[in-house]
Amino acid sequence: MTLAELLPSTGCSTEPVLEDGLWPDGTQVAGQDLVIGGVPATQLAARFGTPCQVLDEQTVRTRARSFRAALPEAEVVFAGKSLPCPEVYRWMAQEGLSLDVSSAGELALARAAGFPATRIIMHGNVKTAEDLKAALEHGVSRIVVDSFDEIAQLGALATHGQEVMIRVTPGIDAHTHAKIATGVEDQKFGFSLASGAALEAVLRVVEQPSLKLVGLHCHLGSQIRHVASYEEAVRRMVGLIASCGTRIEQLDLGGGFCAPYLPGDADFDLAGLAHRVRGALNYECALHRVPPPRLLVEPGRSIVANAGVTLYRVCAVKESVRTFVAVDGGMSDNPRPALYGAKYAVRLVGRGGKPKPVTVVGRHCEAGDVLAEDVLLPADVHAGDLLAVPATGAYHHALASNYNQVCRPPVIAVKDGVARPIVRRETEEDLLRRYV
Repeated sequence: MTLAELLPSTGCSTEPVLEDGLWPDGTQVAGQDLVIGGVPATQLAARFGTPCQVLDEQTVRTRARSFRAALPEAEVVFAGKSLPCPEVYRWMAQEGLSLDVSSAGELALARAAGFPATRIIMHGNVKTAEDLKAALEHGVSRIVVDSFDEIAQLGALATHGQEVMIRVTPGIDAHTHAKIATGVEDQKFGFSLASGAALEAVLRVVEQPSLKLVGLHCHLGSQIRHVASYEEAVRRMVGLIASCGTRIEQLDLGGGFCAPYLPGDADFDLAGLAHRVRGALNYECALHRVPPPRLLVEPGRSIVANAGVTLYRVCAVKESVRTFVAVDGGMSDNPRPALYGAKYAVRLVGRGGKPKPVTVVGRHCEAGDVLAEDVLLPADVHAGDLLAVPATGAYHHALASNYNQVCRPPVIAVKDGVARPIVRRETEEDLLRRYV
């Protein structure tokens, strides 16, 4: 469904409806303004400038609690790469979640947040010696090994029974974008189940006296909409557990639970996941006569994506074959359209008008710097207008760059009418500090 389908057939509405599911919980339209976490978007833009990434704290906490409520027997692990920020990590710790990190840098953020090491898991298909040393020094609870080389390196570095999990590639097509599909064969993640590499990895870990095998891990990809993919992962992973010849205490099914980005997109069926995965696990374990392992899940995007809104200021409007609306951000704060063909909704804040389709583009020297195509904005959109883009809480801050030496935007947390920076805006002085 497009925004056009949400408007009256006359096409003359000055107040488009607020799209269900895309915006932070409790977001309201007041007049023509947009109120997020009790704070008007126009005030946020005036106070903090644009581009500006706004994050609703209560929405983040509510989504985290929903996973714990749906899977009370499971360990819920926040995928730290989706929004690497010490303050967000603190919220996750307070909500009782664990945390996965994929580098010494993400681990440093977790340490700055005071996140308990006993609830930190280190992931990553490539962990440098520095990453592994940082994990061992900090005492992270588990390390997910991803290659035979890594098993040998970690075995040599560890001095006691470091708990490890083995990442398995189960050969499951979760029907998502090719660049975010990680559970299929012929890609860089994990040990192949079909080739026998996963079972060989189990044997090699067991042979390392300094390592203790506690679990198996798989991750099918991102933006997965079908619970059946996780049921199939349970079946294949329990089959491997039955072949291991050693007790497997934990089974991590990864994350990848979809989040809505466009009007009409469905939210993930979390209740269905909990019911069907629990049933599949109990059935398969009984069938193979193995003790049921404890489940782990790793939500990231599904917790933070729809808690985020990015505010941009229109800088120029150009009429060509299409109408191009150029803003003061772009692929340096949102590379996802260029990387994955990701699509977004856009709303003009502060006034209405008869809508027409436009293409919203960024400020960077790339033809591919397009934020959203064929979105409806008032026909008289002009320089100075304020635009809001929902569903920008996940991977925007994480993937931001300094392309064209543009400074990265701040992240502003909002809750109960109070706005505060949790990541400050980058400055040109910050950029210059790295040059020698």
